[in-house]
Amino acid sequence: LRQIIRRHCPDVVVNAAAYTDVAAAEHERERAFAINALAPEAMAQEAVRCGALMVHYSTDYVYDGQSDDAYSETDVAKPLNVYGESKFDGDRRVMASGCDYLIFRTSWVYSVRGKNFLTTMLKLLRERDRLTVVHDQRGAPTSAELLADVTAHAVARTYPDRALGGLYHLTASGATSWYGYSCLIADRLRERSAGQIIDDEAIVPVTAAVYGSEVLRPKNSCLNTSRLEKAFDLVLPDWTTGVTRVVDEWLYFEKRRQL
Repeated sequence: LRQIIRRHCPDVVVNAAAYTDVAAAEHERERAFAINALAPEAMAQEAVRCGALMVHYSTDYVYDGQSDDAYSETDVAKPLNVYGESKFDGDRRVMASGCDYLIFRTSWVYSVRGKNFLTTMLKLLRERDRLTVVHDQRGAPTSAELLADVTAHAVARTYPDRALGGLYHLTASGATSWYGYSCLIADRLRERSAGQIIDDEAIVPVTAAVYGSEVLRPKNSCLNTSRLEKAFDLVLPDWTTGVTRVVDEWLYFEKRRQL
């Protein structure tokens, strides 16, 4: 990493890589910290050397999720698991490096490609008659496209005015549960008549305790984005907008693959 940055001496260093397997991180602590903390630190230190702006993505998992309100950037981080600890350590290392930075804490990221909650639900709704989904954890599903668009806008504003740099929360607006999220996906499939009939009771809500998990996860992943919106003159879209669009995009690509 250091050699690559030194060789190219970029104006902006963007770290979108992370160890994100929350369950596996409990058994691979050293690897999680190497990827989520030590690697960002190395990038940030090299950004200092070449005067680059550092962009780093973080997570809602730095908080314990016990608050009734959306978390702001000034709230105290209290990670519940190794993944959250490693990401918070990465944040601190970037901040301590002396580089100019934009750190974006986000949540529930999805896209039309790769493995994420949205693509997994789309596949499972076609394969199974019944699914159980957690209803007592809340957050804002946020598309990778929204992250990219806001990042590009923020970098364009921050590169010439480094005083705008800092820690920001970046998610779509509004909030839902994993259950509400999955219901919107199912509803959109029904609207698009996607080759099958999905029963109204195909998705069964359960508590996180009943669902069972070997890793503690935040109950409240809602992040207050007002600081970001004010600093960069933004109005972030409701979470339903991106989910609906990406479901449609996924169906389009599925149809193309079948031709």
